[in-house]
Amino acid sequence: MKLGELMVRQGLLTQDQVERVLAAQARRTEPFGAICERLFGIAPEVVEGAWVEQYEVLTADLEPDFAAQDPFVLGVVSRRQAWQFRIIPVSWDDGCLVLVTTRNHLARALRFATRSIPFPVYFLLVETGVFAEALNANYAMPGMDANVDFGTIDRLATSLSDRGPGDAPEGA
Repeated sequence: MKLGELMVRQGLLTQDQVERVLAAQARRTEPFGAICERLFGIAPEVVEGAWVEQYEVLTADLEPDFAAQDPFVLGVVSRRQAWQFRIIPVSWDDGCLVLVTTRNHLARALRFATRSIPFPVYFLLVETGVFAEALNANYAMPGMDANVDFGTIDRLATSLSDRGPGDAPEGA
C-alpha cells in the first residue's frame, strides 16, 4: 500500500492533495511525507505514524528467525546502540541487513540505521516481549532483562531530555 493511499484512507489527505504531492515529488527528489508536511502543514508525527502503519502492512508476513541468526551481524551495532535505538541485526538478505525492532520504535531505529549503518537495511517488526527477550539474549546489559518495560525507560529518557541544563530532579 502506498503512503498516499493510506493517508487518504485515514482522512489525512484528499486524492487531489495526493496528486499535488506526487507532482511536487516529480519535480524534485523529496520524500512524500516531507512534501505533505510542507504543502499541507501535516505534523511530522502524523506522517511518521502513517509511515509506520504502511511499513507494518508491507512486512506483516515476514518474521525473523532468531534460531538461525547470523552471529556475525551482531557486531554491526554495539550493545548500547541496540538498547538505545531498539534494533537487533538478524541476517543478510540479498545484500540488505535485516534488523528487528518494534512498531513503537521503528521510526527511531530507522533514523539511526540510515545515518549510522553503511549498508542497505530493512526492518522486521515483532511484539515488545519477543523483542525484549531477543535483545537480552543478544546484547545482555547488567541490570536489564527480558522483563524491561520499554515504555517506562522511554518516558524516563524523554523526561530527562526535556529538562533544561539547570533543572534539578524532584526532591533534589
